[in-house]
Amino acid sequence: MQCLCTNIKFQTLASGSKGNCAIVLCGNINFIIDAGITYLSIKRKLEVNNLDFSSFFGILITHSHSDHIKGLENILKHTKLKILIPKKMYEELSEIVPKDRIIFIEDKNKLGDVEIDLIHTSHDTICSVGYIITYKGKDLVYITDTGYINRKYLKMIKNKYIYLIESNHDEEMLMNGVYPPFLKQRVISDRGHLSNNTTASYLKQIIGPNTKYIFLAHLSEKNNTEELAYSTTKSMLGETKIKILIAHQDNVSPLIEV
Repeated sequence: MQCLCTNIKFQTLASGSKGNCAIVLCGNINFIIDAGITYLSIKRKLEVNNLDFSSFFGILITHSHSDHIKGLENILKHTKLKILIPKKMYEELSEIVPKDRIIFIEDKNKLGDVEIDLIHTSHDTICSVGYIITYKGKDLVYITDTGYINRKYLKMIKNKYIYLIESNHDEEMLMNGVYPPFLKQRVISDRGHLSNNTTASYLKQIIGPNTKYIFLAHLSEKNNTEELAYSTTKSMLGETKIKILIAHQDNVSPLIEV
């Protein structure tokens, strides 16, 4: 079924180290972002909003780690959905995704009334990206799994309506935690993950009068808590009417609309 939306709608279906998936509804061109949980899990979660896979144009992939593509193979078997990725990312997905199911996207793209701009992120894969999705003047910034955000993108992502940005770890919890030294170094490196403090600092620079929602995503089970992620961002932003939400591993978020 098609979801004919007049505004942009967004919902996270899963977020965390066990799997990531979200949906963006833009009139009659809708997208799934990442498929890091099973085909059946996504199917059930879509049904909550009376949606199914036929409601979507395709799947945008951020990068090739299993917690972002785990369900991809079965989705391709059971649906006709296309996979939208930059050409460089195909090096890591060629054994899973047939070339005739791929739509290669550039740094700037337009599909009907929807604009999709890429944000090149810094993670330990050949290619990783975030997305700016714009529909009828409303926009979503989706950034996960990156050690930092390149300064050239900060102007591009200012004053958007919705942000999903990873707030992966609390630095003190990580350094005092159970991870071995090499793994701690990976997480804090420029090709790792954003900490609560770093994410809050970025958000302070980029939010604006248009900003209505912030989703803090990809929280580490061992090196973070929802309370720490929320309080760090809330403290950095001060008094604000922006709704700050935590994207959960097992539960869908509210379906928000701007």
